[in-house]
This record gives sequence, structure tokens and C-alpha cells, in this order.
Amino acid sequence: MIENTLENLDQLRSDFHRPQYHFLPPSNWMNDPNGLIQWNGIYHLFFQYNPYGPLWGNMSWGHAISDDLIHWKHLPLALEPTQGGPDEAGCFSGCAVDDHGVPTILYTSTSGDRNEIQTQSIATSQDNLITWTKHPSNPVLVDVPPELNQTIDFRDPFVWNEGHTWFMVLGSRIKDIGGAVLLYRSHDLIEWEYLNPLLVGDDKRHDHTWECPNFFKIRNKWVLIISTNTGSMAETVLYFVGNYENFRFTPEFQGVMDYGSLYAPLSFVDDKDRRILFGWLREARSEVDQRLAGWSGAQSIPRVLGLDEQNRLIMQPVVELERIRGAHHAIDSTSVSGEIELDVRSLHLDVVAEFAVEPGGYCGFSFACSTDRNEQIGIIYDSKTSRLRVSKTYPEAYGSLTTHIREVDHPLSSDETLKLRILLDGSVAEVIANERTSLTSRFYPSDPNHNHVLLHGVNAKLETLDIWEMPSIW
Repeated sequence: MIENTLENLDQLRSDFHRPQYHFLPPSNWMNDPNGLIQWNGIYHLFFQYNPYGPLWGNMSWGHAISDDLIHWKHLPLALEPTQGGPDEAGCFSGCAVDDHGVPTILYTSTSGDRNEIQTQSIATSQDNLITWTKHPSNPVLVDVPPELNQTIDFRDPFVWNEGHTWFMVLGSRIKDIGGAVLLYRSHDLIEWEYLNPLLVGDDKRHDHTWECPNFFKIRNKWVLIISTNTGSMAETVLYFVGNYENFRFTPEFQGVMDYGSLYAPLSFVDDKDRRILFGWLREARSEVDQRLAGWSGAQSIPRVLGLDEQNRLIMQPVVELERIRGAHHAIDSTSVSGEIELDVRSLHLDVVAEFAVEPGGYCGFSFACSTDRNEQIGIIYDSKTSRLRVSKTYPEAYGSLTTHIREVDHPLSSDETLKLRILLDGSVAEVIANERTSLTSRFYPSDPNHNHVLLHGVNAKLETLDIWEMPSIW
């Protein structure tokens, strides 16, 4: 097992909002996962990182390694801006590939006072991905196709190989039309030929800019994942499933990969032939609070992707997570009516539950509950509306309560039970329902002792419930 050493371990442990079994750097700002790759059996996670503070800026590539996708060792920065270079304003998101035995990073390089010049650059490593040399030809891709009407959005390369040819998609937009994914090809990763838009969206339905594209094949279908950037916290991760022929992608099914805090996901294939995805879990608190905490952002637990019989994207946490589970709590099959407080006290849990819900019934849980119930995060399914709800309740001044609610559609077939996987970790709540509906959230309890767990239900039967307390990976 790769071990990690941190000088400020005691300080990290004292912050009960920090996740314990999700990846995050020791301090400062982190956002998009980058350059995911497995090399000589070791997993490499790169990420957008500000080495100088807990707010966005000074975009560099942080780097960590793991042999099990769960325990991580922090390494020195992989990339940082070069003064006077094409990336002097930031080394932004991208991917990593194996170019005939040479580890190669492709990333968006920016220059200009406001990062308004976006180009694509590459870097290679000769020492097992520890240090990186930027290519003398950088930037290797500069020209924006004229059909984009002078857009400055031209970023986040995702590259794959077919035979002797490299292909790349980039996130972009076409002014007054919508987000777009652009398709290129190359024989050497240096000279790139523009082919055409892989897919163009509608800014009224899909938002005006697409970024962080992933394009890959599962079985006989192709999947395109994009993050929609509206410049606000309303960003959403969408996916399309369909056919790819003659350099054109024709979607047959569209869905939402995550409705909540998860953004800018990136995927790769490991030596077990699993398509694995990480995503950035954004904060939901003020910049003042982030600055006081000294850190911002976490990575999701890696998820294995697949398609179901209806060509919907399905996902589940990697099985490696189960190996670190701690104390186990289980409840046998029982009818649920009302509220039941469970004999569990923790802000760090892995929950697997299955319910049979009658028409008009509901079921779910509350976590991070205070004794008076004035503070909690609720995860409830309502069969009457076929909606999954995450509600966050906080006490305000003078005894009032504020509740923030996020609801999403999650219809079940007539013979289908509700299956919930919930990963609770400090201020993180990852919720996956029936492997296809993902709703992540961030919640910040005011006290570490607000850690009660409640079971809810009306006209519902709990088929199985397993809860594991989760340890720190650090």
C-alpha cells in the first residue's frame, strides 16, 4: 500500500468539514480532475490546483498517486505556468495518454490578462510521470475554426487512439447557437487537423458553453459527457449516448450524469478494463469561509461507468472502497412508518439501502442531525412524484430555520425497488439511486456532534440496510 505523509496531519483531522476518505490536497484550492492514467500499475490523478491559496487562481497541475484508487500519496506539482510562455496565465484542464511508451499530457494553455487566449499544449515525462518537459513547439494547436464566430472558448482536450491515429475533442461554443464539441485528428500529437463539430447543442436547452468533454465507447455505443458552463453554480453534467460514424456523433439518448455539486468529470480505462470517472465536488460556501478553512474542493470517489439495457449511463463506486469499511450496522427487512433514530453516530459513512415503496409512500434518511433536528441533510424519495430530494436545513438567527431543496426526477418501473448508495464524508454527500441518478451535495454541520442518523418512511418497506463507518485514508 502506498503511504502518504503530511506535515499538517493534526490540523487536517481537526477540521470536521474535511472529507476523510475522499481525495483532496493538504491545503489550498482544487478543482477539475486532469490527466487520469494508470502507468505501470500505479494510478495517477492530476488536478487543477492553486498552490498559493484556497481560492481559484494560479492554475497549475497538482499530482497524486495510488495503487488502489483510495489511498493517495501527494507528489510535487506536475505543471505550472511558464513566464513568457503560452501558458503564462495558467495550465488548465486536459488529459494524459501513452504515446508509444512516452507519458504525454495534453492541456489547455492560456495567456493574456484575462486568460482570453486559449491554446493547446503538450508535455512529456521521462521519469515515470514525476517531472514534465513542455514541448518546444507549444502551443501545438492555436487556430479556432472560423465557424465559431470568434469565440474564446476552446479548451479541455480529451484524446484517444484508433490504430495509428490520434483523435481529440475540445469543449467550445458557437455564438448565438450553443455549446459545441470539436473533433480533431493527428498522427503525432503535434500537428492537428480540424474535422468538424462532433456535436452542437442548443443554448436554450444545453447552456451556451460546453467544456471538459469525454468521448468513449461502451459496448457498441458511444458516450459523450460534457459539463455545461453558464458562469454560475447552475452548471450541470450532461451525457449523450448514440452512434459515431464518419466523424459524426448521432445521439439516441440524453441524460444528466449528476444534478448536484459534481462537475468537470474526467474518465479513463484501467488495466481491469473499467471505465473509471472522477469528478470535482464543488464547495457550497462563501469565499470567506473557504479562505478561513484554508482549502476548497474535493474529488468524488471514483465511479465505474456502464450502460443499462435502455442505454442510460449507470455508475457505481469502485469496489476498492469496500475494503476500507469499518464498523458495520445492519437492519433486517422491516416496514417503516414515521421516523426511527438509528444507533449510528458519524459524519463518515457508506450506506447501501433498498426500499419497496408503495404508491403515495416515501422513504429515506436524514444525516448530520442535531439533537433538536434543526440541522440536518435529508435524502428522501417520494413515490407520488417519482422524485428524489436532497434537503439541507440550517438554523438561522432568532430561531428561524432555512431549508435548501434540490429535487430530481427518478421514475421506477413497476417491479423496481429503490436502491440507494450514499457516501457521507464530512461536508460531502454523494447519492446514487439505482446506479443511474446521481445527486451530489455539500453540507456543513455547525458542530461535529451533529451526527445522528434517522430513517424515514411511510407506506414503505425497508428490504435491506447496511451502514459502515468509514475511516480516514490519511
